[in-house]
Amino acid sequence: MELYPIEAGNFKLDGGAMFGVVPKTLWEKTNPADDKNRIEMSTRSLLIEEGNRLILIDTGMGNKQGDRFFEHYGLWGNFSLEKSLKEHGFHPDEITDVFFTHLHFDHCGGAIQKSASGLLQPAFKNAQFWVHKEHWKWATTPNRREKASFLPENILPLEESGQLRFIEGAGPLLTDTPFPFSIQLINGHTEKQMLPLLNYKGHKILYAADLIPTVGHLPIPYIMGYDTRPLLSLQEKESILNHAYSEEVLLFLQHDPYHELISLQNTEKGIRMANYFKFKAYFGH
Repeated sequence: MELYPIEAGNFKLDGGAMFGVVPKTLWEKTNPADDKNRIEMSTRSLLIEEGNRLILIDTGMGNKQGDRFFEHYGLWGNFSLEKSLKEHGFHPDEITDVFFTHLHFDHCGGAIQKSASGLLQPAFKNAQFWVHKEHWKWATTPNRREKASFLPENILPLEESGQLRFIEGAGPLLTDTPFPFSIQLINGHTEKQMLPLLNYKGHKILYAADLIPTVGHLPIPYIMGYDTRPLLSLQEKESILNHAYSEEVLLFLQHDPYHELISLQNTEKGIRMANYFKFKAYFGH
């Protein structure tokens, strides 16, 4: 098995929303804001090559929305999903599976593209799209709090394509999966968010998704305002971070532009980053 970090694009989100009740004087020490109070974010996917399968975890937000949408989210940098795949020697048509941690627009938007005629169609025509069954119900009948994150143009074409597949199980850990990894289920951010837990070259790696978006979110109370059940997020985060530290699990950070992979240490203030690494340098490819 080989793993490749895939940079699907950078954007910005309101710092207050990203840190909830935490005062700006605290969170801006690790995540400085621009003049619109937005912090820098990445959409970092992970590509898994195993035998004849290419499994892509999340797809970023894509490029099919209009200028007003992208201006709001302050796109920056020159990363794109297709460009990053190409840099690693892969083409979208080679992807066999797309695994969604959840269906918020910045995690799934790149899976559906708009043709020159305006038709919405899969960006990965030969892939199966994997979603947790309970999360699919949640996303297709969204609550008012999350409705702006579940965009129909990202979600409904997945089903219409005939390529949609479901994962089932209550967890919290799914070990019997169709993938070369187990799945940690968490429900604080959104219903049945799925975090892949991989064994790779003698190391354990957790794809942290929106449980721990950036290094600045490592302190337990630093919970996003977007979370639907913040008190549950507190419990999940504390449990998973303590386990990750005790088992020497590395965290692969999806939304931190400057920290791809981190190790953990236990300090007097709690679990914090010990060291950070570029994936390629750490694993030597």
